[in-house]
Amino acid sequence: MGAHEDKVAVISGAARGQGRSHALRLAEEGANIIALDLCRDIDSMDYPNATSADLAETAAKIEGMGRWVVAREVDVRDAAAVKVAVDEGVAELGRLDIVIPQAGIARYTEAGSYAEEAQVWADILGVDITGYFHLIEASIPHLVAGGHGGSIVMTGSTAATRPIGATGGRVAYMAAKHGAVGLMKTYALALARHWIRVNMVHPTGVTSGMTLNATVERLAAEAASGEAGPDSWLAQSRNLLDVPIVEPADITEAVMFLVSDRARYVTGEEIKVDAGFSLL
Repeated sequence: MGAHEDKVAVISGAARGQGRSHALRLAEEGANIIALDLCRDIDSMDYPNATSADLAETAAKIEGMGRWVVAREVDVRDAAAVKVAVDEGVAELGRLDIVIPQAGIARYTEAGSYAEEAQVWADILGVDITGYFHLIEASIPHLVAGGHGGSIVMTGSTAATRPIGATGGRVAYMAAKHGAVGLMKTYALALARHWIRVNMVHPTGVTSGMTLNATVERLAAEAASGEAGPDSWLAQSRNLLDVPIVEPADITEAVMFLVSDRARYVTGEEIKVDAGFSLL
């Protein structure tokens, strides 16, 4: 019997990367999963998003472990759609114990106009902090009604610990991740009376579609050649430990600790899994 046998976790951004890694590991430990993802591109992004096929693959892997999964294509910016997806998932799976707001987007290149930059700002904050708010708010009634506490683990970023870069997309991303820290602490205070713990994990760069794409590859080449100049945020982005990027499973290990009974008295905390990035 796994550590999370018959518990239910809802995870946004579950189609690939960290979200998929968290979902599969929880399923290995006996949990059933509500897997949410947008599964389409956002125009203001400069790399491709996860697809319907990615989400279907996540769901198939979970079912292959003998666990139940409710997979929904949902835009976390849409509060009503998020609530419907969470409500339907809980109705089908019977309970809710773990909430992992993981869906996130970034923008790497400069916007071409003020109007475009404003859209980048709106989309990044809409997904990276408002989306967290929507998922948590939709989940709280189910966690409280269960009467057995719960755990919320939000995905932060080293962008909330050591800001780098001042392009429009970087500003929006850093603002969202800093704001998410405040959101996490506020919910930790508000939900403690229900024994619902709320924490955050700050990863460094993680292997995923967000980091391994043609846009980042081009910018990295420019940074390595010096073409981008010394102020390039990529040129300034390096880990203290000699590893250029970590794997989703490395972040999942921290998440698994925070949702477990080993962390039963841990709430309102930020855990860095950043290979020392924040010390530089």
